[in-house]
Order: sequence, then C-alpha cells, then structure tokens
Amino acid sequence: MKIIDGGVCAAKGFKANGIHCGIRKNRTKRDLALIYSEVPASAAAVYTTNLVKGAPLIVTKKHLENGVAQAVICNSGNANTCNANGVEIAEKMSSLLASELNINDQDVVVASTGVIGQPLNLQVIADGIPSLCAGLSENASNYAAEAIMTTDVVAKEVAVEFTVGGKTCRMGGIAKGSGMIHPNMATMLVFITTDAKISSSMLAQAIKSDVQNTFNMISIDGDTSTNDMVTVLANGMAGNDEITTDGEDFNEFMKALNSITVSLCRMIAGDGEGATKLLECSVTGAKTLKDAKTVAKSVICSSLTKAAMFGADANWGRVLCAIGYSGAKVNVNKIDVAFKSANGTISVCENGSGVAFSEEKAKEILLEKEITILVALNDGEYSSKAWGCDLTYDYVKINGDYRT
Repeated sequence: MKIIDGGVCAAKGFKANGIHCGIRKNRTKRDLALIYSEVPASAAAVYTTNLVKGAPLIVTKKHLENGVAQAVICNSGNANTCNANGVEIAEKMSSLLASELNINDQDVVVASTGVIGQPLNLQVIADGIPSLCAGLSENASNYAAEAIMTTDVVAKEVAVEFTVGGKTCRMGGIAKGSGMIHPNMATMLVFITTDAKISSSMLAQAIKSDVQNTFNMISIDGDTSTNDMVTVLANGMAGNDEITTDGEDFNEFMKALNSITVSLCRMIAGDGEGATKLLECSVTGAKTLKDAKTVAKSVICSSLTKAAMFGADANWGRVLCAIGYSGAKVNVNKIDVAFKSANGTISVCENGSGVAFSEEKAKEILLEKEITILVALNDGEYSSKAWGCDLTYDYVKINGDYRT
C-alpha cells in the first residue's frame, strides 16, 4: 500500500467539483461540493449520535437503505438543521442534482454544514448545480475539499493505492472538521471513495468497525455536532472479485480504509479551531481495550491538559488527573507518563509519582507542532490512541462570534 495523490478522485470512475454558489457571503469561499461516480456504487454511512440531527442526515439515511449511491452533494455555510422545511430542501437538493446528472434521486447522498437554525436558500443551490456538474473533473478533489470547509484552516484530503485479489485498487477521502468535534460518531463530514468491489453489507461492516478506533477517538471541544457523518462509496471499477465475506481480501480493504481514516483523524485534530498543536494520546498496558480507549479519550478531552499543551507546560499531574476520573479500571501506582515530539522524549511520571526532569528540555519538546502523550498503565496488554489539539485563546474568539 502506498500514499498517492488525487483525494476522492484517485479511484477509477470518480470525479468531483466545488464552487461558490452564494450560500456564504465571501465570494472567494467555495460553498457547494459534488462527488460523482460514473456507475452506481455500494454505499454505507455512519451518523452523528446527537438526538438533534440535520435534515440532510435524515434524507441520506433513507436514500442509503438499499446500499447504493452515485453522487454526493454537500453545502457549507448553513447546516440545514432545525428548519421546518429542512427535509424538503434536502430532498430537493437531491432531485435537482439527480436531474442534472441523469441519475436516480434516491442515489444521492446529501450533506450540509455550518450555522444551525438559519433558513437555507435553495434557489442559490439550484442556480449553482448546472455549473457544479459541468465542472466535474478527475482533478478537482481539492475543490470539493475546499467547498465543505467551515472554520477549517486547511483542506483535508488523502488517497492510497492497494491490492485486492491481485487487482490494483485505489481509495481516497476528504474531510471537514474543526469545531463541535467529540466522540462518539459522527463528529465531522468525511467522504471516502474507492474503486474496489465490495458488497454494501460488508462496506457497512467495515466502516462501522473502523470508526470505533478512529473517528470515535477524536475530540476538539467536547461538543458532538448535529450534522456529521462518514460516507463511503465503492464503485467496483478496479475489477476485483466482489468482497462479500470476511477473509484476506476484506482484511486488505480494512487496512486501506484505516490508513485513510487515521490520516484524516490526524488532519482534523491538528486543524481544531484555534489550534496550534496536534495532540495524540497513546495508551499501552491496559487490562481491557475499553479501559485503554477510555483513558486515551479522557486525556485528550481534558481542557486543563489541552491548555497546558498550548503553554508548553509539562504539567503531567493534569494527565494523571484525567486518567483518575475517566472511569477506567487502572492501578494508579503503576502508571508512567512521558511527553514525546520531534525534539525528543521525556519521562515525567513513573509508578504514579513524579520524577526529576529538565523543565527546559520538556518545554523544548512541547513547543513542537505535534505532541504525543505516552501513557503506560503497565497492567495488561491492550492499547489505544486518541487525537485532539491544544486549547487556545483563539478557540473562544472563533466561537464567540461564529454566527454573526
């Protein structure tokens, strides 16, 4: 398996585009994205756990009941959530796009992201769909990635090439996510495409399994969004024998999927609202997988730990504190903590107690853009990772006037 260029257009038969249609006031910001497969594809999705759900999720879930999709349309700037006519608008977005592409309107995944509770102007979307479709290209994944951004600073896309049953397959993804991100699934918008041939039931199994250790392990601010989901389309154009059961081919598919999702997780966490640093908590030696995941999430979600990382302060007591209230079954007297970055690794806690360390060296390590918090529970054989970012002054500034 190798990293390649192309994003959601890397896989055979997929095209994309992104334009400014007028939802967002800034005309330099793309606000309408499209991903299109030349043929109908197996499709599966995982949705937000928030009881308040955006209308697009309700429509998409209905459309994917048969496990088939051919196009994805997504607008930014408006979440189409808590609107009386939200479902009607989402359905109309699907039918307008389907008519332009000459496909079944039930084969459209529809998504929205942005401000909640604001009316969505359907007319600007209707006016933009013809040019959106006309501009479809095998080289426009970046346009689609830009068009789904809200407070994101950078576009997020990745692609890999892998082999299934002797056939070369490709998989790519784009994502948006910067704020309102917290376990559990879903916590962002992610669209993944592949030309591997796999049944919709196995595709659903793959994504539901993968998110437990990837997208469910990100936290930016403790808020779970209303609109977000992960969607995967597999059009089968690579020509491999269809994956219909567990086995070697499915395992290879899962490895490729995981490489995509982990990459996007790190991009999302590193681009948290106001963030200056990507944080990874790596937990080892837990009694159970549940304990490992619980500890990793608790550390990443700790506002005090996040603030300490922003200030490059090796305040390891905050890490231990987060472990202590996590609810995981741990032996506090066995816990080791260390901080790691490109500038080295420093041990700050052993067997639940502090050890002498150089504050100057610790600060040097914590001033890096990517920091790993190493937690060794020394009480078992299970491990887990979680991703997040530091908590900065800019997070409050961004969210203090997000709507206005």
